[in-house]
Amino acid sequence: MRPLKPAEVSPSLPDETDWPARVAHGTPALLAYLDLEQRFRFANDTHRRWLGIDPQQLIGRRLIDVVGRRNHELASAALARAYAGRMASYEGELYNGSERRYAHGNFQPDLDAGGRVRGIFTALVDITERHALELQLHESEQRFFGAFQHAAIGMALTHPDGHFLRVNAAVCQMLGYRKDELLQLDIASLTHPDDITADAELMAQLLAGQRESYQLEKRNFHKDGHVVHIQLSVSLVRDEPGTPLYFVSQVQNISQRKAFEDALHRERELAEVTLRSIGDAVITTDRQLCITSLNPIAEAMTGWTGIEAQGRPIEEIFQLFDAQHGHAVANPLRAAIGHNTIVDLAGKTLLRHRHGFDTPVEDSSAPIHDHAGNVIGGVLVFHDVSETRALALKMIHLTQHDTLTGLPNRSQLHDHIGQAITTANRRQQRAALLYIDIDNFKQVNELHGHAAGDRVLRAFAAQLHRCLPGDELLSRHGGDEFVVMLPHLESAGEAASLCQTLINHGEQTRVDGLPELGLQLSIGISVYPDDALEADDLLQHAETALVAVKTQGLHGYRFFTASMNERTRARRRIETALRQALPRHELGLHYQPKVDAQSGRIVGAEALLRWQVDGRELYTPDQFIPVAEDSGLILPIGAWVLRQACRQAQLWQRHGRPIPVSVNVSPLQFQHAEFYNWLDEVLDGSGLEAGLLELELTERMVMSGGDATTGLLQRIKRRGVRLSLDDFGTGYCSLSYLKHFPIDALKIDRMFVRDITTDRDTATITSAIIAMARSLNKEVIAEGVETREQGAFLRHAGCSQLQGFLYGAPMPAAAFQKLLAEPA
Repeated sequence: MRPLKPAEVSPSLPDETDWPARVAHGTPALLAYLDLEQRFRFANDTHRRWLGIDPQQLIGRRLIDVVGRRNHELASAALARAYAGRMASYEGELYNGSERRYAHGNFQPDLDAGGRVRGIFTALVDITERHALELQLHESEQRFFGAFQHAAIGMALTHPDGHFLRVNAAVCQMLGYRKDELLQLDIASLTHPDDITADAELMAQLLAGQRESYQLEKRNFHKDGHVVHIQLSVSLVRDEPGTPLYFVSQVQNISQRKAFEDALHRERELAEVTLRSIGDAVITTDRQLCITSLNPIAEAMTGWTGIEAQGRPIEEIFQLFDAQHGHAVANPLRAAIGHNTIVDLAGKTLLRHRHGFDTPVEDSSAPIHDHAGNVIGGVLVFHDVSETRALALKMIHLTQHDTLTGLPNRSQLHDHIGQAITTANRRQQRAALLYIDIDNFKQVNELHGHAAGDRVLRAFAAQLHRCLPGDELLSRHGGDEFVVMLPHLESAGEAASLCQTLINHGEQTRVDGLPELGLQLSIGISVYPDDALEADDLLQHAETALVAVKTQGLHGYRFFTASMNERTRARRRIETALRQALPRHELGLHYQPKVDAQSGRIVGAEALLRWQVDGRELYTPDQFIPVAEDSGLILPIGAWVLRQACRQAQLWQRHGRPIPVSVNVSPLQFQHAEFYNWLDEVLDGSGLEAGLLELELTERMVMSGGDATTGLLQRIKRRGVRLSLDDFGTGYCSLSYLKHFPIDALKIDRMFVRDITTDRDTATITSAIIAMARSLNKEVIAEGVETREQGAFLRHAGCSQLQGFLYGAPMPAAAFQKLLAEPA
């Protein structure tokens, strides 16, 4: 191919005589035109400065021959795109001989009228200096980022709106988050609610220019929820016009320091409380024996207040005289500080009160040291000899004896058990521990008041004491619990006999001015060495046996057996799981139909609590409800049952089939002071008509509450809620009492229903109960009906409603809904 003349390169190439050509030659960029063979057809004069070559000598030469293979390879990808008809650019290294430069180049394809590439325009700018500055900036940023990221303290950059822009590893570790997690959060979401206001006010002052920076101790939340105490130092970065860009925060974890401060504060509080509450008088002084503090006892014994005595010499406040001769006695604290040792007051010494009277005292003086062991002051501890001695004897008695009954208390119990074990071991005999509890003693307090309850406990303790014939040890363990220790036991029968005696006499306890109490006792027994060898184990096993008695719902006594431990562990397992049952939605209600005795039509439902996981019953109600009552969990569970039952009844009502739903109420729930308010809130919240709710109560609940229970029943009745007496006939409620209570219905217990077709006496009693109840205008509901014969008998006897497996087992609400939809 022949070399082209400059004029032939392109019609659009400039004439070098005009000003555009001068501009092209004068520009600091390398401008050139390359033909399809990458030969120079134009090069501006800048090539002379860059390459040291006359641009005219470049015309016709190939690009690779001019710039070298290394430079050509670096730009080859961009050149290829340009020759393919696309605008291309290159930024990177280029070599001018051995010198490495950085350039930015643009390659523009030159297209003919048909759109075919006939060459390319090239423009390269030397950016070596700019690139060096960018490198320096990048290195500076890297150094900053490294220092920021790896700083020993927490660092964070925060937008003025509170969102995190950058956080370092120390902050992430401090708060337990990953970096990406923290960058999704803001300051407010991590700050303790009580600290948000103070932090926000200081940030606002920074933004307003009212301060340059601030420091703050605050509390942040760790990812796992616990509180992290931090020391925060914050400053604000602005741009040149002064617009806020971001906050720079330095964060130190001071949780350990706060823990130490809290511990120190508690120690100080404890020391101050101790000094103010102990029976001895305490005076402290500085190194020069000037008063620094007096505790209340010292104020009373000297006649000086702490404020008045502050800074005065010790001899002015603490004046000592010899009791025999009346002359002044040197203050022992001077010797204690002078010799750096403890000095006791010698002989019989009198302390003269500010108002002139004297008190016999004993005294001990000692120096106070700093952490380096230097004497920095002194302390005097003294007390009234006569009063203190009497008080000490009284205090010893009080700490070892129950103030209500005068019996040894639980602080003495361990020693009593140990003595009994030692005696039994020496005599090669057994010993027994009886753990006694008064069943439902809480009702005595509720019915008659706590003062009367205390009188009952005193009378009961005296009654027990009279039943112990020999060297048995009786102590009060707390509340209505007592322990008897038998130091020698010939046989287990001897312990059983004594238990029966205690039960017989204890239950006959009488108190003047109170009606018959009807106390019932439960006793657990453990035997040494059969059940345990150590005092603690013996007590624990007796308590386990007591729990076994109460679990059966009967009073009486039981000996400990190894199997009881498993039952105790099982109850603990149930209690632990039950605490999570509501949050995990494991509890549910099943509904058992009640049918009209004549028509067989469904006229009601009883809500029954079930505990199921994945459709399988985890525990039966007989297993978990007693545990719920003993642990107090029956209160939240009972409230939940009431809410769920009312919501379901309201749902059926809304669907056009209003069905009364009955709910069993626990004694603990019913006796709670807020029960009526809870009931009222549930009815209002569910929107259920009150007449569609029925509360099932036990005889004991109704009979044992006195006037308070009667008043509550009447309030509930006025609210429109129906009341029924559950398991009637198994308690002690006489039909004659029913007229005093606003009860709507009686439920005949299933144990009567079971035998009515096979036992004539049961049939007669059941018929009589039904007839008498109907005469009092009470509905009668029979539960546990399983056979047609039972149903027929109860229908003819006058029962208004029947309930049992014959008419349907307890079922989920959805199944009960389908049953309601079936034609009657």
